Amino acid sequence: MKMVSAAKLKKAQDAITAMRPYSEKLTELLQNLSATLEGDAGGVFAEQREVNKVLIVAITSNRGLCGAFNANIIKQVKALQAAYAGKTVEVLAVGKKAGDALKRTCTIAGDRSGVFDDLTFENVADIAQDLMDRFAAGEYDKIEVVYNHFKNAATQQVLTEQFLPLAPIEEENVSSAPLDYIFEPSKVEIVENLIPLSLKTQLYKAIRDSFASEHGARMTAMHKATDNATELRNQLKLTYNKARQAAITNEILEIVGGAEALNN
Repeated sequence: MKMVSAAKLKKAQDAITAMRPYSEKLTELLQNLSATLEGDAGGVFAEQREVNKVLIVAITSNRGLCGAFNANIIKQVKALQAAYAGKTVEVLAVGKKAGDALKRTCTIAGDRSGVFDDLTFENVADIAQDLMDRFAAGEYDKIEVVYNHFKNAATQQVLTEQFLPLAPIEEENVSSAPLDYIFEPSKVEIVENLIPLSLKTQLYKAIRDSFASEHGARMTAMHKATDNATELRNQLKLTYNKARQAAITNEILEIVGGAEALNN
């Protein structure tokens, strides 16, 4: 399993590494462009409502044997649920482990674990579009995504990102002297098209991050398991050899003692 995960990790790591600059630049472009617009640039997706219904998108894996990878996500989801005490909290499970672990303590709004069978942007975009439709219809007032951020094969960081509504743009993230561009079509139309694309890209990046983190965590866990099994085998072999040597020594002493008794 370590070798399989190591082989898959390289491909998953290359995919998320290549995607991050695009995702970050798209977000930066959207923020800078939105900051130059007057009024509500994000439309319904930027609408700040009183939070009564919350949806948590928990991204885990479909398989186990990957250390604390899934347990950390489940722990974070339960902490968020406790933080929203008194409000309606539901969980969308992206990964079988999230659904299995949380179905007894949380309300499961759906299971989209099948996305890992064919992890493409189109399949993830369908999930993101469903989330956007639910938010626009008023089913949820806030949607958050919980996933493992891939740092390296041995390190994963649990992140909680606000998916909807769009987080207000911080002033320090906006250039103090924005350049004067000529837009075609209009700024508003560009922003309206960029927001759905940005949200789909954000969710795709989170799932890709989690996918790479899963293989890194499994590779590390299987490596440690192999080392522990090897150490245990060596200890048992040493114990067995000591017991075998003691038995042989006792048998030799008995033979020598019997021979001396016969001579006497």
